[in-house]
Amino acid sequence: MSFLTTVARSATRAARPATRAVPAASLSLAARGVHTLPKLDYAYDALEPHISRKIMELHHSKHHQAYVNGLNAAEEAYAKTAAPKEQIKLQSALKFNGGGHINHSLFWKNLAPQSQGGGELTSGPLKDAIVADFGSVDAFKKKMNTVTAAIQGSGWGWLGYNPETKKLEIATTPNQDPLLSHVPIIGIDIWEHAFYLQYHNVKADYLTAIWNVVNFKEAERRFLEAAKSA
Repeated sequence: MSFLTTVARSATRAARPATRAVPAASLSLAARGVHTLPKLDYAYDALEPHISRKIMELHHSKHHQAYVNGLNAAEEAYAKTAAPKEQIKLQSALKFNGGGHINHSLFWKNLAPQSQGGGELTSGPLKDAIVADFGSVDAFKKKMNTVTAAIQGSGWGWLGYNPETKKLEIATTPNQDPLLSHVPIIGIDIWEHAFYLQYHNVKADYLTAIWNVVNFKEAERRFLEAAKSA
């Protein structure tokens, strides 16, 4: 069993029903077991003006592809050695690139053009839960943005479902660490490559803008699955 498979199964137990893997497309595999870059459900310019075409193209085709390449290389090297010392040396590359692949595959599904409902949180179970756990949708967004903006260096801000408390909670992870303590409902990439070309060093503007293209339908689907399996 590869290191990433172990991580993915751990994420599955924390984040999805036992019969499902990590979020759809998060570990796309070719027939021979090589990880591949998932296709987007929309064009690179479909999230403009909130996220530019250039950012989306570089973020998806270059940065995410680099995580896929790094993961494949690390897993290949891991499979070729039985020496514990060499396997331990590969752990950081497997975690970093595997987490990057998992997180970004979830992130693309997290977004949708406004023409396809991006940014619209309609009445339903997710909205009800957000209001119950944070007081209002605006209060939730404000807290999520504040917590995410406070991440030192690079990382991810998350809205997650806690299977133990059965509540929605905000969490963060450093670097490319995947969210394992909660079921990921919404993830926001706060690495500079996600916003710097457009928003420069003003994280607050990026965090305000991204809510216009958050795919709340996908978020609600994840929430309902999480609540059902808790």
